[in-house]
Amino acid sequence: MKEFLVVLTTTVPEGTDPEEVTRRRAAEAVRARELAATGHLGRLWRPVGELRSIGLWRADDEADLRENVLGTLPLWPWMTAEVTALQPHPNDPGTSSRPTAFRP
Repeated sequence: MKEFLVVLTTTVPEGTDPEEVTRRRAAEAVRARELAATGHLGRLWRPVGELRSIGLWRADDEADLRENVLGTLPLWPWMTAEVTALQPHPNDPGTSSRPTAFRP
């Protein structure tokens, strides 16, 4: 699977029943756990003091991500998504299992 950095901003439509918001948020937590268990959601952060989320997501491609991963989130109809496709960096310390010596 390919990796994507995704910024999600949720805007609840004005006039939405608060009980509907509560139901969707609870269902969102369940779905996030399911997506994490299948490897589609790697990490999820919330910037301090903000109501948006930044996540590391995985899917076959961006269309798959939007349709079959993010599109399954209960809050998706109220979300906007900024998607950035990622590729490995040659200096990523997470890709090397052996330590490298410092060379000035």
